[in-house]
Amino acid sequence: MIDWNSIDTVLLDMDGTLLDLHFDNYFWMQHVPEVYARTHGLSPEDSIEQLHAAFSVDQGTLDWYSLDYWSQRLNLDIPAIKRELRHMVDVRPYAVEFLTRLHESHRDVVMVTNAHRKTLDIKMDHIDITGWFDRVVVSHELNAPKEEQAFWHNLQALHPFDPGRTLLIDDTERVLESARDYGIAHLLTLLQPDSKRQKRIDTRFPGIHHFDEIMPEALP
Repeated sequence: MIDWNSIDTVLLDMDGTLLDLHFDNYFWMQHVPEVYARTHGLSPEDSIEQLHAAFSVDQGTLDWYSLDYWSQRLNLDIPAIKRELRHMVDVRPYAVEFLTRLHESHRDVVMVTNAHRKTLDIKMDHIDITGWFDRVVVSHELNAPKEEQAFWHNLQALHPFDPGRTLLIDDTERVLESARDYGIAHLLTLLQPDSKRQKRIDTRFPGIHHFDEIMPEALP
């Protein structure tokens, strides 16, 4: 699936790619509505209805990914609530071995995440994988989410790379479309970002289940 001889730079998403998306889906779709209902005196049904409607608006924007935005919008301390559940954060199968192989191969390995810096810090405080990366890039610090062309232009200025010899692995198709439009040649998605949900069968990009399917060769 991948000709590793054609790739110098590997860009890796965090949530749903390196980390199991189950934590985020559970947190936003179940736990936050429960806390919101208790805090604001709502029934569970009303809370879910209100929050799911709110979460469906402005997806793919920096605000949508911002813990500060949602803390203010919902009148909840979202970072504190997330920190209480950080024990649920889990690395996807074979991710650590994959990162180790990439690091040993001397390719340029960069984490590119839309996650808020506070989210990154909370998760890495529990299970730190940043040591395998040459750089960790948070979209809020580039003033654009990965869904926008500005992100890739700003990334290029910050950390130069050859799009034609770059691989991006991401579970969000809008991000992959944006990367394709920018000219990134090698694109992969994850077929089961959330281990508790069914495998996706309708992806528009080549997909893998686990990283053992594309493992670079180990050094002799």
